[in-house]
Amino acid sequence: MIKTWTLFIIILLFPVFTFSQQQSDRLISKKDSLMPGMSTSIPLSLENSSGENKVYDISVLTSSPQITPILSKGKFPIAHHETSVYLVPLRIASETPQGDYSITLNITDLSNGIIFTKSSQITVSGNRKVSVTVLDPPEFTRAGETIRASFLLKNNGNVTETLVLESKNAIVDHDASLILAPNESKVITIHKVTDSELRQNEFQNLNLSVYSKDNPKENQIVYVSTQIISVKPSENDIYHRLPVAASLSFIGMQNMGVYHDGFQGEIYGKGTLDKDSKNQVEFRALTRNPIELNSFTPYEEYFVNYKRDHFFIHLGDKMYSSSYLTEFARYGRGAEIRYDFNRVSLGGFYNHPRFFRDIKDELNVYSTFKIRKESEISAGYLYKTPRKEENRFGDVRLDSDAHLPYIKGKFKISRHINVSGEFAYSNTRQTDGTAYKLQSEVNFEKLSGNLMYMRASPMFAGYFTNTNTFNGNIQYRLSKKISVLATYTQDAKNFERDTLFLAAPYRQYFQYGIQYKYLPNGLIMLNNGYQKYQDRLEPRQFDYYERFFRVSLNQQIGIFQINFEGQIGKTDNYLTGFNGNSSFYSANLSFEKFRTSFNIFGSYAITSRYQLQNQKQLYYGARVFSKFSEKTSLSIFYQNNYVPEEYFKDRNLFELLFHQQLFPGNELDLSGRYSLQRGEIGNKDFIFSIRYTWRPHIPVQKVAEYISLSGNIRNLGIKRTEGIRLMLGSYLSVTDKEGNYIFKNVIPGNYFLEIDRSTTEINDISTSAFPAALSLFNKENVFNFGLTSAANLQGHIHLQETDTKPFSSLKDKKKKESIIVEVVSDDQTYRKICFIGEGFDFTYLRPGDWTVKIYRNGLDKRYKISTDKFQFSLKPAEIKKINIQIVKQQLEIKYQQETLKVGYNEIKSKK
Repeated sequence: MIKTWTLFIIILLFPVFTFSQQQSDRLISKKDSLMPGMSTSIPLSLENSSGENKVYDISVLTSSPQITPILSKGKFPIAHHETSVYLVPLRIASETPQGDYSITLNITDLSNGIIFTKSSQITVSGNRKVSVTVLDPPEFTRAGETIRASFLLKNNGNVTETLVLESKNAIVDHDASLILAPNESKVITIHKVTDSELRQNEFQNLNLSVYSKDNPKENQIVYVSTQIISVKPSENDIYHRLPVAASLSFIGMQNMGVYHDGFQGEIYGKGTLDKDSKNQVEFRALTRNPIELNSFTPYEEYFVNYKRDHFFIHLGDKMYSSSYLTEFARYGRGAEIRYDFNRVSLGGFYNHPRFFRDIKDELNVYSTFKIRKESEISAGYLYKTPRKEENRFGDVRLDSDAHLPYIKGKFKISRHINVSGEFAYSNTRQTDGTAYKLQSEVNFEKLSGNLMYMRASPMFAGYFTNTNTFNGNIQYRLSKKISVLATYTQDAKNFERDTLFLAAPYRQYFQYGIQYKYLPNGLIMLNNGYQKYQDRLEPRQFDYYERFFRVSLNQQIGIFQINFEGQIGKTDNYLTGFNGNSSFYSANLSFEKFRTSFNIFGSYAITSRYQLQNQKQLYYGARVFSKFSEKTSLSIFYQNNYVPEEYFKDRNLFELLFHQQLFPGNELDLSGRYSLQRGEIGNKDFIFSIRYTWRPHIPVQKVAEYISLSGNIRNLGIKRTEGIRLMLGSYLSVTDKEGNYIFKNVIPGNYFLEIDRSTTEINDISTSAFPAALSLFNKENVFNFGLTSAANLQGHIHLQETDTKPFSSLKDKKKKESIIVEVVSDDQTYRKICFIGEGFDFTYLRPGDWTVKIYRNGLDKRYKISTDKFQFSLKPAEIKKINIQIVKQQLEIKYQQETLKVGYNEIKSKK
């Protein structure tokens, strides 16, 4: 049935309408901002200034074939001395480009044959409409293969679009920028190579993002989801296992001209003892270090801890802490226990310090009460016993037992403000002391900061003694790009650090500045301030006060991350007594390429901080880390020297690390380095290590029993069902003469059953969707299916034109016009782009009920799809043929029978 467009054109046969000048102006305004794809009428004013009635023969011409007059000819009578408006009905095609066009009337006076013209301008507005349609995404892909997904990108508007194509997790197989003319479409494909080492089945989502350069805010993101089938699945286990790493290292060291070496063994495990993860355990046994202790080789350690629900216990070596003021971090050997009730926790520890001379033993008990989720208060008591031999506890002799009760808490005042604090009291036979700490954090949209103040009295016998410290930082965001910042740091002077480590230099530091983020990947910082550094060791290498101004620049350029920093300052050198200038300039370049990361850095300084005035310092180095594969990696580092302020730590001058996984669960690590040990200035030591690691997974609980899967492949008219190979994860099975198969000793779990298509005929197809997702948890499982011959669907798209009016023919642009044909069954969907006047086919379809749906895909509204849905049942080996009719709809114009006339009284101006 042809759809009828009914247009009531009143003045085509009886067009003598009279309007006032004001009315004409209002009609003329309708010629601006016309939308494509619409029908409208354009008014043109005609005047008969003669003294006799006139009849004009009028023909209409347009400046574009996309703008067509609905009636191209007509006769128009005008009475003498009368002005009338002639309405030209037009249809503006949806693909008409944005711009200005002209409408011209060729007018012939029938009384005398005189010909003249009348023109008018119209403006067609821009219409942006870009659509992205998913075509044929793969439902399944085997690991190691490439996921390929296609999308139909079409410009349904009338503006030429410059489109940007992006994908966050795939590669777009086209240029990043694409130009689409109105009504133009293009198939876009993306792909992603899957990991062949994938250990379990998983879903992967691929996306395509499309937006116009002129309108980036309107971003269309389309997703497709594909399930990846692992070809090397991890062996699910009927046992719950505990991860354990056992290693043996051979370590050698050239230490100040003396060489030592030896073996060091380690066993480490962490995990749960049951499948429900209720019994958590961690343990470590590390033998004595055969060389001088340093940061690059671990010290001997033995411990085990266990946690279940609300109970925790630790036995062995650990950094034991009671509170920040009383005992912040004391490495030793002992035991700790804690039990958590609903809101209250009770706990305590015993510790025998291993790297501190003054304390022989310490005992701590505490209780914590949770006020709400992020607020709690704790009270505790720490008891210290001194060693009997002559020792000193900081600057005060610990000649008796020390008692340290303390209370601490943290409170969430609001969503943006947190406060915490602690108060402690100490008592020995001869002294008493107190200490307290206050801390606050704020985090608003524009303002954030952290402030902490701590003070300990001269006789306080805790971790800190006779000291105070203040640390704080604050940042205020003036805008999205500009922030102001300030930082103040004052280190604690007297604290009881383990002798395993050296203390960092004493520092008092203040800086304030502004940060400007001029690009999303670039920022500049300007800072001003002062700093005071004092060496804690004797004889001192430095003791200075310095005022400085610093400029920092961070910029990402392509794959390169660049950092520049320059600082100029005025230094008061208390060590030597002179004053001078200090300037520093540093640069850092980092990038990643070919699975390798590179970091190159260098700095140059002329300073007055140390023994010499205007002392020149040049530091440079590089680090390269390459991951050749998942099993092999190499790291190389070099730095020529370090600033004296870093004496408190071990410093690498050259380092080489090589890691190789020999086979699953077995690894080899080689390392060698030249370094400066803590406190050393110029004596370089060489350390090397060869370590072999074995990672067994120890069974601790049996969680399942082996199961089986069996079934039969029914022969539904094919040549054979014998010898067909089936795959279930890493398991294989081959059918017998009757088509039976069986998988034995299968670990319970979720699997995909697959058919090896090389063992079937090319046109054989299963009656069930494959790969078939199976959840196998019963002792015995059965899955039957059949094999039959695939069916085909063939079709052709015909164009039928019944209207002979001078519209642009679809035949002339059939290569551009297309529709989308979709075939759907219960569990399968296929789509194709099909062009008008051409054929199409869908092969390898499973016999059964199918539905064919046809989508317009932006087809011109003047054309109708006669039937947009077909339903039928396919038989084995059947070739089904369908025809899709595209009909150009006939335009029917109905005329009003009565003359409608609007008159007015013309008001003449007085002269």
